[in-house]
Amino acid sequence: MHLIRQLVRRCAGLVILVIVVCCLWSEAAYGKAQTETTQPAATDVGPTATAPAAPHHEGQDSAAETHSAHGHEDLGRHLPLWSCLPFAGMLLSIAFWPLAAPNFWHHHFGKIAGFWALSLALPFVVMYKGTAIYEILHIMLADYVPFIILIWSLYTVSGGILLRGTLRGTPLLNVALLAIGVLLASWMGTTGAAMLMIRPFLRANKHRKNRTFMVVFFIFLVANIGGSLTPLGDPPLFLGFLHGVSFFWTFKILPHMLTMTVLLLGLYLAMDVYFYRKELGQTDIKEPLRASIAANPEDRVPLSLEGKLNFLFLLGIIGAVLFSGIADLGTINTFGVHREIQSWLRDLLLVALGLLSLVTTSTTIRQDNEFTWFPIIEVAYLFIGIFITMIPCLLILKAGAQGALGFIINRVSEPVHYFWVSGMLSAFLDNAPTYLTFFNTALGSFFAGLSEPQAVPLLMTEKSIFLEAISTGAVFFGACSYIGNAPNFMVRAISEEAGTPMPSFFGYILGYTLVFLVPCLIVVTWIYF
Repeated sequence: MHLIRQLVRRCAGLVILVIVVCCLWSEAAYGKAQTETTQPAATDVGPTATAPAAPHHEGQDSAAETHSAHGHEDLGRHLPLWSCLPFAGMLLSIAFWPLAAPNFWHHHFGKIAGFWALSLALPFVVMYKGTAIYEILHIMLADYVPFIILIWSLYTVSGGILLRGTLRGTPLLNVALLAIGVLLASWMGTTGAAMLMIRPFLRANKHRKNRTFMVVFFIFLVANIGGSLTPLGDPPLFLGFLHGVSFFWTFKILPHMLTMTVLLLGLYLAMDVYFYRKELGQTDIKEPLRASIAANPEDRVPLSLEGKLNFLFLLGIIGAVLFSGIADLGTINTFGVHREIQSWLRDLLLVALGLLSLVTTSTTIRQDNEFTWFPIIEVAYLFIGIFITMIPCLLILKAGAQGALGFIINRVSEPVHYFWVSGMLSAFLDNAPTYLTFFNTALGSFFAGLSEPQAVPLLMTEKSIFLEAISTGAVFFGACSYIGNAPNFMVRAISEEAGTPMPSFFGYILGYTLVFLVPCLIVVTWIYF
């Protein structure tokens, strides 16, 4: 109960602010909608690119369908690239503030995120009024709220699972832990696997001096690459499943996943062996471990697992997410934003599962697990700024050839183009809409005039290499930056709180992504695309 009170106290201000802003914006949006319904519709700027119709699902309305249904224009066609400057400012703040003024950042990161969010929201609303209000509400209710609820529930439930025992982080043990995380990620999601495995991984290596590279490779493998085998693994693949890609089709990218996994694990093992020998000052990796165990047998703690009930809650979370994607219970209008009833039910169920975990798990387990609320609070505040400032970027991307990025999208024609362009955009933007943008681009390019149920089976068979490129690009490149995929930032926050120094935003990209990840992606390109 103490943990519940602490969470409520820390997040109360944030929740109240979001509710008040939503209420004010909804009133403005309602007034604007009423005005628009009594006036002739605005003239459209031109025809959109031909693409098969997509069924409605949360967070991804077809631009034309959404805006015509709610009386809002398609802003993505009109927004210039400089409208993405607040998003760039948000990323630069995450990159440089922790280095330039770490104490200030630690105490005021929420205010900095709020500043950038307002720097986009205020002129956006002044310029586009009801349409802008709708877009802000839409990304908050359809994207941010489900994102935070899912992250919170997984963080809370996994924090109630404690692996006790003597685990010493030798290179071979670490490779085994990473491999287990990769296997779990495709079945319980990259977020679930990362939240479950990161604490045992950190505890096993607490005695090691060089731990930073370990966590970075953990992000590469468990938080991203491992989620490529099934639609449960990563959001882009799940959206493909909702649009007609068969559940087991993603097994076609198993060779791509294995190639990336073997390459990265090989690089990791080489680095771990080097640092392990350097730290111990010996050439034999096995002898120091044997000696330490033999010298202190009374210090050994047998392996045991506590908080097992939380595994049922984890299964409940996976089931709730799968249910929300398969069920069709209709939609409900919330502050002018249409969301599926099953999505609200999923969110309520996830909150309930998280609260049940808090109530049923011993406080001692969480204390021994070094569980605190700071990582989830940091993610909640920072991602408000990220999601809101990202709105122009996503709208431009969704506009396809009619948007400011049309000069790039129009030149995407070969599998290698789909892989790298969808991948590079996924590295810094939400990889789910990026996946769907190029998914629809491929359908429109190869099967124009066919409905989605007719076109998708052909894409899976006749043009499967293009779907493989889109799928692997959206998943693999999520590891390129801290914001490329949901669990990346959480793993970083948990690791820093546990005492493991992590590279800065650009330090991660320059020191690890370009040095280790990109060469592996080039190898995958050379072999498969």
